[in-house]
Amino acid sequence: MIKVISFLWFAESAREAVEFYVSLVPNSSIGETTIVPSETPSGPPGSVEIVEFTLGGQNYIAMQAGPFEPFNHAFSVQVVCEDQAELDRIWDGFLANGGTAEHCGWLRDRWGLSWQIVPKALAEMMSGRRKGNAKKMTEAMLQMVKIDVSVLEKAFQQAT
Repeated sequence: MIKVISFLWFAESAREAVEFYVSLVPNSSIGETTIVPSETPSGPPGSVEIVEFTLGGQNYIAMQAGPFEPFNHAFSVQVVCEDQAELDRIWDGFLANGGTAEHCGWLRDRWGLSWQIVPKALAEMMSGRRKGNAKKMTEAMLQMVKIDVSVLEKAFQQAT
């Protein structure tokens, strides 16, 4: 059986990042941690740490192995929230821990990883599973930093 796991390379503080992520996102846990005992191209023995974790039910591996390539928007983690209260809690948690707000529900955590914190209702409105004005809703979303579900719903209900 094939298994797909997202792998994140951290220059430093991988364990700290993982502990923060699992504290914020429900259905998350830390698994096995491995300290590489031998010298690697990234550093001396013990300088490389590998942390297995589950985030919202999805498997990840974080490796702390010194600077390599910085995170960028080509890879992000999307957290789909049930409601505005959950979205606010997670969004505010990232910002309180040194994250930076971006646009349309995106933010960057203090380690540089990009996140999309979005409501479940957004996908439902965009996909056509619900009848409404997806164009007006999208226009409203494009004006936002943190997503406001009530504003999206109001725009979605506008006639075409």
